[in-house]
Amino acid sequence: MYQTLLTDLQDGTLVVTINRPDKLNALNKDVIEELGHVIAEVYSNNDIKTAILTGAGEKAFVAGADISEFTSLDAAGGEALAKKGQENVFDKIENCPKPVIAAVNGFALGGGCELAMSCHFRVASENAKFGQPEVNLGLIPGYGGTQRLTQLIGKGKAMELMMTADMIGAEDAKALGLVNHVFPMAELMAETKKIAQKIQTKAPVAVAKVIACVNDAARGEARGFHNEITRFGECFATEDMKEGTSAFLEKRKASFAGK
Repeated sequence: MYQTLLTDLQDGTLVVTINRPDKLNALNKDVIEELGHVIAEVYSNNDIKTAILTGAGEKAFVAGADISEFTSLDAAGGEALAKKGQENVFDKIENCPKPVIAAVNGFALGGGCELAMSCHFRVASENAKFGQPEVNLGLIPGYGGTQRLTQLIGKGKAMELMMTADMIGAEDAKALGLVNHVFPMAELMAETKKIAQKIQTKAPVAVAKVIACVNDAARGEARGFHNEITRFGECFATEDMKEGTSAFLEKRKASFAGK
């Protein structure tokens, strides 16, 4: 079905693997196009409860964008490229009502770091490396990197990393709050799946509302508190809330229907 992606749906978790290992899984037009399609499927397919994004091989998650596609672009072309990617892929991932976790297996540079940051959180292998080296090319991040890196690690460190184009390793990324966990490469996928499976035992409607509220906070949404109050109220109209509270009071495990 896809030329540049591998997909595997098991136990409600869709693993999406960017599969261009010879190019270190670099993002080109085809990858962006296909990621747009697969994210649309995550939204619409009820069998998919959570998604994990990773790269093929052990060297790279996504080592950046395909620079050869940049050379023919003018200002309008560059803007259109960034707009299309952000609207169809990066913003779609960030706003997905189902959890999307990045399993970062190696280099996550430029567009690859931006792709990881658009996911709801990140888990990394010990050899993972993160960076936004666009200034080396006379460019800036164009897929949300300036905004999301600042949200995740703060203004000072984001400024330094983007101006120096320095790379940081997995442990430094964890210390900065860019990644949540670091695992040996051999355990990365199993551990990430464990987290996804744990989330799947929780109320899906509530999880979707958590995503929306936390995104409000990260963006400095002025109505963030108001939106939280509204969504909290909406939860009371769900079957999941009735099931969750009943299960708690009856000292049994809740079984959520996602309604």
